[in-house]
Order: sequence, then C-alpha cells, then structure tokens
Amino acid sequence: MTKILITDDEAMIRQMIRKYAAYEGFECDEAADGLEAVDKCARNHYDLVVMDIMMPNLDGFSAVKEIKKNQPDMPFIMLSALGEEYDKVHGFDIGVDDYVVKPFSSKELMMRIHAILKRVHPASAGGSQVFTLGGMQIDYGARVVTIDGNRIDLSPKEYELLVYLVKNTGIAVTREQILQTVWGYDFFGDDRTLDTHIKLLRKNLGDYSKYIVTLRGVGYRFEKEDHPQK
Repeated sequence: MTKILITDDEAMIRQMIRKYAAYEGFECDEAADGLEAVDKCARNHYDLVVMDIMMPNLDGFSAVKEIKKNQPDMPFIMLSALGEEYDKVHGFDIGVDDYVVKPFSSKELMMRIHAILKRVHPASAGGSQVFTLGGMQIDYGARVVTIDGNRIDLSPKEYELLVYLVKNTGIAVTREQILQTVWGYDFFGDDRTLDTHIKLLRKNLGDYSKYIVTLRGVGYRFEKEDHPQK
C-alpha cells in the first residue's frame, strides 16, 4: 500500500488530509514539524511527503533538504499560506515536485498526489532503458543523468522535463502539452514556472543545453543536431 507522510504543525490540517487520503486508499503517517518528519523518514519508508513550509523547530524547506540527503528521489508536495513566487522557485530548486497554497481543495491535493505517484512509479515499459547522445546518458531505470561520466544533479521536475523532451525528439511540443504532461494535471498557475525550469535545466546541462530548441510562440523541441545558442 502507498504510504504518505503528512507534515504540518496544525493538527486539523493533518487530520483533514489524512481523512481524504484514506478514502483514496493511502496509508498515512503524521509529523507535527520538520524535525519529526526528518526523524520519521529516517526510520520508515514513505512513497511521498506532504510538507508545510512554515513550522516550528525546523521549517519545511530545511526538512526537505535533510531528507533528500539520504533519499534524493523522495517526492514532495509543499503547503504554504504565503503563495510567494520566491517560495515556489526555491522549492522547485531544492527538488520539490509540486506546490499547493492554503486554503486548498482536498480533491485537488489528492489529484496532485496521484499525478506525482504515477510519474515517480510508472508501469514498466519496453524499449531501451538508456538514452545516449554524445557524452550524455539518461538511465531511465535509475533516473540518473550523466555527462562525460559525471552525474548531473537535476531536480525531479528538471529530470521529468528532460525525459519528456527527449522522448519526443524532433517533435514540437507546446507549452501547454509540457505543463499538462510533466506537471501531471491541467496547470492553472504562473506560466513562468516552465520558463524557470527550462532555464535551470539548460544551466545544469551545460554544453548539451544547445539540443533544447526554443520555438517562439509555440514551445520547445529536442533535436539531436547541434543548434547554436541564441
């Protein structure tokens, strides 16, 4: 059974999420602050963590960083009453998968949880498990990207964005298609979210960023041919 850790200093919010998660068939555990979440993640297995940002003892961002030291692929959904763009960008930068602003719809939260779990634990597919382009390799099974033998530190969203573009090599994909596929639901947020992730992905890919071609007014296309940077 899929197990979720719900971390929030407000007991009523934890209970509300737990109630709806149980209806969805999830097993749930709770933590009242970041320190308790770090401790529980070290002692138990979870498939996903719902993490509040503003908490006593240890805030959500710091807790995510600590947990990812030992579990780098752990998926996170952050909860916040702030809704500031800085929080979103910072969260994505440290590897957060999604972001929900309080007050939120429990139905929407469950939908996002399902979408993330579907991406993180996809059904086994046939075909090659390794993509190679020059010195860059993507190991789909291990979810690892290397360039010239060196592992590239990509956030979960950057990895999924790269894989989506690569698996559609030579095909023009619109911004809407990327948001709906990579984010896993009909995206109703700031369009700059995609721009931020493309910028971070290109920075991490270095010279290999040239294979991600911007199609102005449309979206992006991954090309195996060398395209000069504009």
